[in-house]
Amino acid sequence: MTPFVLYAADLVGIVVLVFGLFLPRHRRPELVVAFLTTNIGVLAVSSALASSTIGAGLGLGLFGILSIIRLRSEELAQHEVAYYFAALALGLLGGLNTAANGIDLALMAAVLAAVAIGDHPRVSPRTRSQQLLLDRAHTSEDALRLHLSVLLDAAVLSTKVVRTDLVNDTTLVDVRYRTSPRTPPASVAGPTTTAATPEAARTGVLR
Repeated sequence: MTPFVLYAADLVGIVVLVFGLFLPRHRRPELVVAFLTTNIGVLAVSSALASSTIGAGLGLGLFGILSIIRLRSEELAQHEVAYYFAALALGLLGGLNTAANGIDLALMAAVLAAVAIGDHPRVSPRTRSQQLLLDRAHTSEDALRLHLSVLLDAAVLSTKVVRTDLVNDTTLVDVRYRTSPRTPPASVAGPTTTAATPEAARTGVLR
């Protein structure tokens, strides 16, 4: 098989990854260009390195540097990092070998299968995460979880108290929760919640 078979397989793989898996599941079109550019760029560079006198080790070193670059504009979520590396892996598999073989095609399929299964809603149900500043100092974890479940109208999965201020009677907490599909999009106020002022909306204080 010629290298063009791998190039075609890479194009099919990145289309399935981006338009068949990522976009329908996460609805973030602004990341489509990042995944496509990463994949095609890696495919082009790895193909050039494979056909030149430069060793593949140098090429892999360059991709290692690329993999630790952190985007300063926005921090990627863990599932977005997974899609990013899947696009990177597809480009490497499509470009490093000068002759296509069944192993490369099988590895590409394995990468897609890992993302499709690992990111499936039944395997990893969607959760949300927020950092909330509560107008009450909670020293009991059970009471805190109960208060958050009522406030968010959701099942609280985990909480991490960042700061408890007993003087000002506030609690800063990171909470991860899962909403019910039947939960209306409008937020439900808890028993101790009042209308949010513009200043409170900017600072994230819930009162």
